[in-house]
Formats: sequence, C-alpha cells, structure tokens
Amino acid sequence: MMFLVCPLLCCAALAEEVASAKKIEEVKHHALIIRTQGGETWDASIEDVEKVLHSAAGELWKHFPGRKLDPILVAPKGGPIVLFKRGPEREYYVRLDTGGNLWAQYSYQFAHEMCHILCTYRETQSSANKWFEETLCELASLYALRQMAQTWKTKPPYANWKGYAPRLGEYAQKVIDKSALPKDQTLAQWYVANAEKLRKSATQRDLNNVAAAALLPLFEKEPEHWAAVEYLNAGNLKGDEPLEQHLKNWHDQAPAKHRGFIIKVAAALGIKIQE
Repeated sequence: MMFLVCPLLCCAALAEEVASAKKIEEVKHHALIIRTQGGETWDASIEDVEKVLHSAAGELWKHFPGRKLDPILVAPKGGPIVLFKRGPEREYYVRLDTGGNLWAQYSYQFAHEMCHILCTYRETQSSANKWFEETLCELASLYALRQMAQTWKTKPPYANWKGYAPRLGEYAQKVIDKSALPKDQTLAQWYVANAEKLRKSATQRDLNNVAAAALLPLFEKEPEHWAAVEYLNAGNLKGDEPLEQHLKNWHDQAPAKHRGFIIKVAAALGIKIQE
C-alpha cells in the first residue's frame, strides 16, 4: 500500500514545487509572462531564449511599477512585429526574425516590440505621427542593450554568460555610431528637414534611429520616465494631427510626474508644449 501512495505523493509534491517555482519566477519579473512558440525553429535552448527575452524586457519593465500586462507569446520568425490580433486569453503575439544564439539580436528586436506593447499601441489605418512611436521603440532597443551590457557584468542569466556583456553594448553602439546627427545640426533642425519624410512613412529605420540615438541620453538620465510611454496613444487621436498636437496630447494624458520629461522630449525636437 505504501508503495502505491508514495509515488503519488511525490508527484503531487513535485507538481506543487514546479508551480511554486513558476509563480516565483513570474513575481520576480513583476508578473511579466513571456512564453516562446515555435519549438525547434528557434535553433536554441528554449530556456536560454526565454532568459534573454526576460532580460531585455526587464530593463524596460522595471520602470512600470504596478502595471499589468497580458502574457506575451514570442515566435522566432515572421517579423519583427507585434500583431494587433490577440490570443484567446488576450495574449500578445510577437514575431521576431532571428534564431540560434544571437542574443544581442534577440534583445534588440524584442525590446522594440515590447516598447510597442508598453505604448499601448493602436491599430489605425494611417498615422502621420506613427514614426514617433517607432522612434521610441528603436530607442528602447538601444536602451535595453546598453543596460543589459551593464547588468550582465554582474547578474547575467547564467554565470558563464558574463563574457557576453560587452557584445550587447557593442551591438547598440554600432547603431548609435551609424545614426549620428549630421555635423553641426541639432535634433530640432534635423526634424524640420525630415518632418515630411517621417510623416509619410513611419518605419524608415535610418531616420528613426537618428532621432532615437539623439533622444537616448534623456531616457538614460531619467529612466523612471519610461513609464510615460503608456500614455502616448491615450485620448482621442485622429492620426493626422501635427506632431505638436500629438505631443501635447501625450503630455496632457500622462500623470503630472511625467509631464516635465515630455516637455524636454518635445523641446529636443524644437517643439514647445504649454503647461
């Protein structure tokens, strides 16, 4: 009789232990649940992939205390993109374009799509100001990689991954170096020269990255204001309003503690927001 009961008790105990470990892991990441799809098509250990995705997302997520998100399901191909379609349990679907052990590329792509989620992205037919969200998401990629490069020096997902930390920073730096503002030109001047191009097409990565690299120091100096992006698409947006109105809407929708920072972001683009 004892031989029949013990295995059942062991199984129950093991299941309870696994459930407890999973719960602890989810709490550890502020209830941020990221799961992979695609199985072997990742061409990498699923456990390793999920560690990297949590690491990249975590550098942004830690600045959103109290916010809750539905689970994020990530596949290795078909993107990079976060779909407007949601799962049966309201899951987000993210598709990357990577695989193997290209951890810097994973992080760069996933941080971008994570930022769209944090911006409470909307499905609209067209938006003249969508480029600004795309720029923030490119900025999020650079920010996450540079933060991970520091975090992994002492707290990598695995102890033997410490040596990979510099490569994360180098990946971001290559984009930053390639995206420098033209000599003797401010971001505000650059924006005036490129505004029409930006309004016509949101995903011109060479342009998005110039603005992202220029704004990066603001977000690195005051990272607590990443939480402001949650309100970027709040309110009654028409999609074709001037950028000045778009940023004013962001300012007005955001909590008071973030408004001064939004004014700084607008000012960097040469736009003055009245309190």
